[in-house]
Amino acid sequence: MTSSADVSDGPAYAVAVRHLCEFAAKVGDLDLRFTPSPTAQQGREGHVLVAGRRGPDHEAEVKLSGSYKNLRVAGRADGYDAIRNELEEIKTFRGSVDAIAHNYRALHWAQLKVYGWLMCQSRELEKLTLSLVYFDVMEKTEHPIKEAFTASELQVFFDALCEQFIGWARQNAAHRLRRDAALATLAFPQKPFRPGQHSLASGVYRACVQSRPLLVQAPTGIGKTIGTIFPALRAMPVRGIDKLFFLTAKTPGRQIALDALQRIRDTSNSNCTGASNQILPLRVLELMAKDKACEHKDKACHGQSCPLAQGFYDRLPAARQAAAEQGWLDHANLRHVALDHHVCPYYLAHEMVRWSDVVVGDYNYYFDRTAMLYALTVDASWRVSVLVDEAHNLYARACSMYSADLTYAETLAVHPHVPAVIRGRVDELLNHWQLMRDAAERETPGQAWGLLTEVPEAWLRSLQKLNSAVSEYLNNYPAESHGVLLPFYFRTLAFAGLADEFGEHSMCEFDRLQEPLLPADPLLAEAVQMTLVVERPRDPEVSTEEGMDTAAGRLTLRNIVPGHFLAARIKAADSMVLFSATLNPADYYINLLALPDTTQSMDIACPFRPEQLTVRIKPISTRRSDRPATLDALIDAMVTQFAMQPGNYLAFFSSFEYMQMARLRLEQRGAGIAVWAQERQMEESSRLAFLQQFDVEGQGIGFAVLGGVFGEGVDLPGRRLIGAFIATLGLPQFDEVNQAIRQRMQARFGRGYEYTYVFPGLQKVVQAAGRVIRSETDTGTVILLDERFLEKRYRIRLPKWWQLRVF
Repeated sequence: MTSSADVSDGPAYAVAVRHLCEFAAKVGDLDLRFTPSPTAQQGREGHVLVAGRRGPDHEAEVKLSGSYKNLRVAGRADGYDAIRNELEEIKTFRGSVDAIAHNYRALHWAQLKVYGWLMCQSRELEKLTLSLVYFDVMEKTEHPIKEAFTASELQVFFDALCEQFIGWARQNAAHRLRRDAALATLAFPQKPFRPGQHSLASGVYRACVQSRPLLVQAPTGIGKTIGTIFPALRAMPVRGIDKLFFLTAKTPGRQIALDALQRIRDTSNSNCTGASNQILPLRVLELMAKDKACEHKDKACHGQSCPLAQGFYDRLPAARQAAAEQGWLDHANLRHVALDHHVCPYYLAHEMVRWSDVVVGDYNYYFDRTAMLYALTVDASWRVSVLVDEAHNLYARACSMYSADLTYAETLAVHPHVPAVIRGRVDELLNHWQLMRDAAERETPGQAWGLLTEVPEAWLRSLQKLNSAVSEYLNNYPAESHGVLLPFYFRTLAFAGLADEFGEHSMCEFDRLQEPLLPADPLLAEAVQMTLVVERPRDPEVSTEEGMDTAAGRLTLRNIVPGHFLAARIKAADSMVLFSATLNPADYYINLLALPDTTQSMDIACPFRPEQLTVRIKPISTRRSDRPATLDALIDAMVTQFAMQPGNYLAFFSSFEYMQMARLRLEQRGAGIAVWAQERQMEESSRLAFLQQFDVEGQGIGFAVLGGVFGEGVDLPGRRLIGAFIATLGLPQFDEVNQAIRQRMQARFGRGYEYTYVFPGLQKVVQAAGRVIRSETDTGTVILLDERFLEKRYRIRLPKWWQLRVF
């Protein structure tokens, strides 16, 4: 038996069988039409069940490996029967075996053939029977497809795949060597360091090379982004890091990170002599949201609909090569490469994650339940460093990721649209909705909101039965996966998944709301609206309360301690640095995010002088009931400050309603002050127009909502912004939900009021005030318009370098 192509000095690159085949054996269209697939648990159980049916001579989980030139290939075949000389690969599925697409079958056969050659090589076999076993996890039936091969036939196939991959493998191995050599001598792109920036960079570098989590509070304006990216890059060759993920909460943060990386790249290039091959060998990739990256929003993601999905995998190799050569893959560059090669930009970006050094994207790409970056990290055993920008946002974002709700209205709305064969399951769920609403009315009459100790068991069983029925139907009729049924199914699946993990980290709430919140999916939202029109009482004599119509009712799983879900993601990172201007107190974030005991915290001293920022408190009440009486005093303070120091100001309020009250009163004064205001759900172009009003030569007041898009991540240096009015303490509403959260936080951490109200509120205040001083030369004023800022329990949470005065 001859071996595959001779190994040179030794393996230079290792690849798993599955990854080799995914790279070299995928062909045809990109096809993302929904087809229900087995869960990971069902897949594992299916493999165990099939293996248990085999005879005593059956070997399960056969470890195999081999080489081609200096490429090492390894994996585990599902089973081998020495008596029959038969190697098998098990693939689990749901529905009809005939519905498994041709390109997926080709990929499965490629894996089995590679295992086949590795088996022939290791056991010195001249021939081998390959059995591709499709196992139906619902029916527990096997559908084997068998074919006999000679060892030489399998070797030819193996060698061809490896030859496709090895050039790319060598190219990437060489790139890694160049990258690490360049990063080892990388120079900081600005000299000298800003005050506090060197301490920040040193702390981040130590955390990265020592492989531990770090929580860093560093003041706004010292250059946190470049002060974290640079040391993380320098640590990559020291620690053997494969990839650096820079995760942001909002779009502006992503651009700031790209700007910092570009500065590092430009500085490195200017420090090099010689030709263009001295460009910093660092592949940088920006990940965009699908709705912003999609070129054909009116098309579906498969080759029969979208031209960029048709033949995607046939054109991917050339596109991948061009993207790797480009290196700098912000959205504009990646889109250009993708369209040049007639492939989808969004999914080309997903492919290039595997071959990039730095990935810049939203939190959800790593922390969400279905996060791509986390899944790839685990699957490929990458060693990654993670930088979490504006990390004070991670708690709220993570809570949202691991929360879900369902309404009676949407269940009612889909009823006319579901096939007759599953309508009975919808009827059953509607019945359980009604039983749940009746029980709530009996137990707590007149009470709109209630906290449940667990997810109602009968209702949940009914929901799970509906999910199974929809899944089976879509398996049998994949062409029917359109309209309102599919988005509703995704929502019910998400809810059921979180219900399976329900615990003290979450709350289950039942709300007999009058106006159900509309789902994000436009088709489902339209169906709900139509249901409300049909179901709402039309008798003008019937009050809203008396006419609590059949569309009322919502069940919510609200996560309040996301650490339960984040722990595995934090552990998967070799190092994680969470940084922000507002991470005080550290234990608040450590507890809620479940950061490990090895987490260290840093608090970088503010480099700004107290005299740069005047902070004054105007002791008026901004409570809802007092606002009409104190509105004139609030406007007086704004007009007086503007008259003393004309220029550009931001004015922050607790809600759009309060903001509009103040704006209208200021305009009624006729003070001649230019005013512009934030709007609900502003597009990026509108946000830019809002910020462009802050001109160096301009004067006026921009009105905004505290905690919104203009409360952080906004850089208006010098005369573009000279002050801020903050007309609120920023505390969340004292409603039933937050009071329930307060009780949970008190029971778990002993500081319910602070965890629920004080820390989240003052975090927003400090962030908003941080817009004013952006450098060592800036000066400005912050007016705190709330009497509660005089109370010690709030005042001690404000930055120590502020010198508070009362007027």
